[in-house]
Amino acid sequence: MPSTEEELDRKTFLYNLLVPVMNKYVEGLDEGRGMYLLFVKPEITTASGLVARPVLTSYYKSGHFRQRPDSPYTRYTSPNEAILCPDSAQSMYAQLLCGLARRGEVLRVGAVFASAFLRAVKFLEGHWRALCDDIRAGRVDARVTDPACREAVARVVAHPVPALADAIAAECAAGSWQGIVRRLWPRTKYIDVIVTGSMAQYIPLLEFYGDGLPLVSTMYASSESYFGINLRPLDKPEDVAYTLLPNMCYYEFIKVEKDSEEVREGKVVNLIDVEVGGYYELVVTTFTGLYRYRVGDILQVSGFHNAAPQFRFVHRRNVVLSVDTDKTSEDDLLRAVTAAKRLLAPLGGAILSEYTAYADTTSIPGHYVLFWELTPPLPSHDDAAVARIMASCCAAVEAGLDAVYRRCRSRDRSVGPLEIRVVSPGAFDALMDLCVSHGSSVNQYKTSRCIKHPDAIAVLEARVVGRFFSDGVPHWEPFKVEANHAGANANADGASAS
Repeated sequence: MPSTEEELDRKTFLYNLLVPVMNKYVEGLDEGRGMYLLFVKPEITTASGLVARPVLTSYYKSGHFRQRPDSPYTRYTSPNEAILCPDSAQSMYAQLLCGLARRGEVLRVGAVFASAFLRAVKFLEGHWRALCDDIRAGRVDARVTDPACREAVARVVAHPVPALADAIAAECAAGSWQGIVRRLWPRTKYIDVIVTGSMAQYIPLLEFYGDGLPLVSTMYASSESYFGINLRPLDKPEDVAYTLLPNMCYYEFIKVEKDSEEVREGKVVNLIDVEVGGYYELVVTTFTGLYRYRVGDILQVSGFHNAAPQFRFVHRRNVVLSVDTDKTSEDDLLRAVTAAKRLLAPLGGAILSEYTAYADTTSIPGHYVLFWELTPPLPSHDDAAVARIMASCCAAVEAGLDAVYRRCRSRDRSVGPLEIRVVSPGAFDALMDLCVSHGSSVNQYKTSRCIKHPDAIAVLEARVVGRFFSDGVPHWEPFKVEANHAGANANADGASAS
């Protein structure tokens, strides 16, 4: 997505609106700092000499972020050098160390996506002893080797604070980590993360670690453009609505039928013509050159702020699986599975008779789970050979998914190894019986390629006869401009050129 200096001005304008909105609902935000876990990702130079990089990386590396005016509302626990450290593991360690060292100043915590914040909590669970040792000794662990990051963090933890280290260690070693965010940062007023759309699956874990802290989704944005803000930030996640700012881009909306999601032929309306309760696909014309671009987001009009319509994010069109910034469509999944199932041939001619999938976010990081029913069933005489072949099937599915998924797996490690759970014969018949008992038509029933209802997952889970994981990471190279994908949908972590 093209990016310009003027576009960065607009993004900064929107960011500057967020705290004044929060000030209407939360007092005292100028009395401390925010602990935000923010990260940069790889960038390349295109053949024409332009820098291509993820849109958030473009913003964090710009002067708008690095040279922002000093203000109580823009002070973070992490120095810029820790955020801009290109090694994500070093950056994570450094940012958590600064957040713990400045524990008493933290008034709000967060990240861009809920998944990133939960990865930080999981990282903390595995490294709190080393972090406490650093605070106790007034040093930076040797694992932080980036010179600029190390020097900046060393200034934050320049003096030993044994009492602080002991207090943090006592909370982390207490047993249950329920409420750990509130316990480690007792002045925290809310958790600032996106919990709408595919991120809603992380709400239970956030509530477990936050123990009553409000979950705040402040803004609605994508790689194409930033769109709007949440004017009622303390609403429950399921009630969040965004007010679109008309100065960010030009908006149009394609009316969508709620049940079928079929777009009405030629039915396009402007921002002022949408109807409360209606479902629409967002179309934008941006200042950076996108013309009538279909973003792929399905929105519902929930009401108005004065004369400005407010929208609830419903879902991405055609996306069936998502854990982090990955967005896998049913077609993507079908292509990957079709390529992988050829590897089943050595298993006595076994064929894949049915499959479905879901995103398992009960572990951190989450991962894709595919339920496969094979005909005939897996042979039982050579477990080692079966395990080897099924692991290769897992790897082949991953290799067939798109570049964003492969980057999340191989570089970011924000998505765990893909898992195939082989189910016994008749498992998908039982799934159909469940759906029919809930009102589906026998004549029109077809297996969904993505299941989300706990009862449906439980039916298949009860019939699992084998579990297999990918034993490697898929190949990934930094972003490349592909002309035949110029019209593909992007997401809030897509690439932009500036």
